Amino acid sequence: MNSSHTNTMLRDHGSAHRDTVPGRAARLLVRGPATMKSPAARWTVNVLALAGAALIVWSGVIHLQLWSDGYRSIPVIGPLFLIQGAGGIALAVVLAVFRRLVPMAAGAVTMAATAAGLLLSAGIGLFGFTESLAVPYAGSSLVVEFAGAAVLAAAAAIVLAARPARR
Repeated sequence: MNSSHTNTMLRDHGSAHRDTVPGRAARLLVRGPATMKSPAARWTVNVLALAGAALIVWSGVIHLQLWSDGYRSIPVIGPLFLIQGAGGIALAVVLAVFRRLVPMAAGAVTMAATAAGLLLSAGIGLFGFTESLAVPYAGSSLVVEFAGAAVLAAAAAIVLAARPARR
């Protein structure tokens, strides 16, 4: 065998390995604005991801403030407020630094789930606790969380729909 044929075989084997379902899934999940062909799409995703990260921080701060104002004494709900506050801020930092599909999707789901939790708590109760939408921060929390979910879902959708740049 000549070296050209050997190099072709090695290259073909490597590309076949990368085209496995797990390989394609991994490449898809780590996609972000840097992998996009369009400069306008890259700019848009970067702005949306950073705005989403800021909204996650805002929601986290609201939850930490409420936790410190007395929600800490509510069984189950108190620890969840602390987790949402601290975890949300950590997720926002990861999102702002890496701006990849996984933290965008995680942020969108977190924000939507947090808003849904408040609505459930106000409607039918959650973990034995019933909230009111008239309490401080309830309205602003819903606006911040639904806006964050929408912004991050839009960023993730653009990443998924964008044509990747050739390498």
